[in-house]
Amino acid sequence: MSAQTHTRHHPAAAPGGIGTRLPWWALALPTLAFVALLTLILNPADAHAAGGDPAITHLVERVRELVAR
Repeated sequence: MSAQTHTRHHPAAAPGGIGTRLPWWALALPTLAFVALLTLILNPADAHAAGGDPAITHLVERVRELVAR
């Protein structure tokens, strides 16, 4: 006797390809992390850095000025 294999057919799957469905948090968590890091970059008063390279600080300030326009 042979065991039968049951396969699932997802209507969202592309013909000839593998369809995947991501849970809601698979998109929400990276988005939240990106927004949090962007907020720290745009508002350096909230980021308590130990003092970095002046060139990097200048670059971040320049980006902040360009975004604020």
